[in-house]
Amino acid sequence: MDGGWRILLVDDHRHARQGMREIVEGCPDFTVVGEAASGEEAIGRMPDARPDLVLMDIHMPGMGGLAASKLIKEAYPSVKIVIVTVSDEPAHLFEALKKGAQGYLLKNLNPSAWREYLRAVASDDAPLSADIALSILREFAGRGGAGGTAADARGPGKRTEGPEIGEPPREDLTPREKEILLEVARGLTNRDVAAALGVSEHTVKNHLKNILQKLHLGNRVQLTRYAYEQGIVEP
Repeated sequence: MDGGWRILLVDDHRHARQGMREIVEGCPDFTVVGEAASGEEAIGRMPDARPDLVLMDIHMPGMGGLAASKLIKEAYPSVKIVIVTVSDEPAHLFEALKKGAQGYLLKNLNPSAWREYLRAVASDDAPLSADIALSILREFAGRGGAGGTAADARGPGKRTEGPEIGEPPREDLTPREKEILLEVARGLTNRDVAAALGVSEHTVKNHLKNILQKLHLGNRVQLTRYAYEQGIVEP
């Protein structure tokens, strides 16, 4: 991406923001365009900062990261949000995805893992690990199990007529799209999917965009969850 991705850092602790800044600025692909110490401040900085990616602390005084993420995604749908937290509690992950977040980072990960993951999120190529996918499913089951729908996790602004749990995969997906759906749900990156299927990475991205549109899903995280729910991928 020309000029790199623009990042807004949101955390109520100054030292935490400084730590995130040092990690992010260690990658030439990223430019920090602002900082905020609360959810309210983050929302106020959006028009001027115009970030592509927001690193959002989950727990802050006043408006927390989840509430701020919801409002930012409603106003700026194209902005990607990565929740940053010390907790790997499945409930927090589940709620973050419901609010529209594209990613979830633990503060204790090493800087190189941060940068690699953020590049993947920014370029729409962040795979979902099997452990995280299972955490989502367990949390979802605890909130209503088979009585819910895949739409429950789409968050505000997403279409709600998506496939019901237990409903067979959409028949209007092409054979190639079904192949890509399976590989993405297994946790492969776009590059790995391209190599496995013998197509270009650009082709994979185009197919993935079509799959998300047909299933009325917002991102590959929701796509992976859908694949597990439908039994396309076995836990």
